[in-house]
Amino acid sequence: MKLLPSFEVRLAENVADLYAVQRLRYEVFVLELGANGGGIDHCLGIERDDYDPHCLHLMLLDKTRGDVLEDELVGVYRILTMRGAQAAGGFYSASEFNLSPLLDSKRQLIELGRSCLRKSYRGGEAMFHLWQAMAELVVQEGAEILFGTASFMGTDIVALSQPLSLLHQKYLVDLPIRPKAVADSYVPLYQLPESRVDRIKALRAIPALIKAYLRLGGGVADGAYIDHRFNTTDVCLVLDIKTMNQRQKAIYFKEPKP
Repeated sequence: MKLLPSFEVRLAENVADLYAVQRLRYEVFVLELGANGGGIDHCLGIERDDYDPHCLHLMLLDKTRGDVLEDELVGVYRILTMRGAQAAGGFYSASEFNLSPLLDSKRQLIELGRSCLRKSYRGGEAMFHLWQAMAELVVQEGAEILFGTASFMGTDIVALSQPLSLLHQKYLVDLPIRPKAVADSYVPLYQLPESRVDRIKALRAIPALIKAYLRLGGGVADGAYIDHRFNTTDVCLVLDIKTMNQRQKAIYFKEPKP
């Protein structure tokens, strides 16, 4: 009889932890999804970049999978605080999106990225555990705005015209804090007039992570970015904690004890 998962979430604490994180990212992004970027080491079987040393790495462990770290690790999420970004020379998303509206807001920012789960853990409670742990970090850091890139698989804009157009029509983030895809790679989200968008079909084509941000009250930046290294079409998601959906907020953010 298969055991139910027994989840534990913690931060990567040492070189071995970070290696396990990068191994899982390699398995998902490279072996499964076909990424082929400059930070990929096929000999070691890891996916890494220069931002990793400056980030916090949430690790989701399933303790029923044994006692070997790389077996237990089933999900990861990378978090870059403003302190980390200063040490790294900026935020990762700045290579794809103009973040000036966020930076000029003078509010506390946290960038989220490199999220992945083992295939058998998608669509269940695994991501909930990662988000709940992340909410604790958000509170500890005093963050006011969460943002980061999230991806559609593939680079065929025609094939993605339905979901991208729906994002443009219904989910643009407020203009004062709305980033924009960098000019030389800008792809408009507006691909179809509203009359030609099948809302149900479009929603089904939106990846689960993006839909999770939208349910929380998040929105998207102006334009998309084609990332040929990862074979993806990226959008920038922005979530203002102040205007977050209160029902969803209650699920993830625990009330402080009196």
